[in-house]
Amino acid sequence: MDSNLRREIILDNYQDPMNRGLIEDDGYLKVNTNSESCIDNLDFMMKIENGIVKDIRFDGEACAISTSATSIMIRKLIGKKISEVKEILKNYQNMIHEKEYDEELLGELTVYDEISKQPNRIHCALIPSEAVEKMLGGLEDAGDND
Repeated sequence: MDSNLRREIILDNYQDPMNRGLIEDDGYLKVNTNSESCIDNLDFMMKIENGIVKDIRFDGEACAISTSATSIMIRKLIGKKISEVKEILKNYQNMIHEKEYDEELLGELTVYDEISKQPNRIHCALIPSEAVEKMLGGLEDAGDND
């Protein structure tokens, strides 16, 4: 991907992230994620109905990488079945860790395909996927999975 396009996508999603701001609704799964090496401290909430992600919201303080990755991931996951979400997360994490992944499946998330060149930023890019995994883990613990 062209470095100017990469920069533009990250900056746009940092400055105007999708679904920033939490709401009062007990129907959402909730989790907090943070980083020991960065300012990242984000609260996430996700609503799942009939095995489909209906909404994901977040708020808190985070760097440009975490905020933009969260925004892009939210856009990618809303409307997906839990099984599709898991496949996207697996491919995203593989990409971040320089393993084989499906570029077409990830779409705009591929702006982070070179993040491993900045090892101190890897966790920043992984925060949204870790948050979604934690929420899905809570769902599975409740015995309600796809």
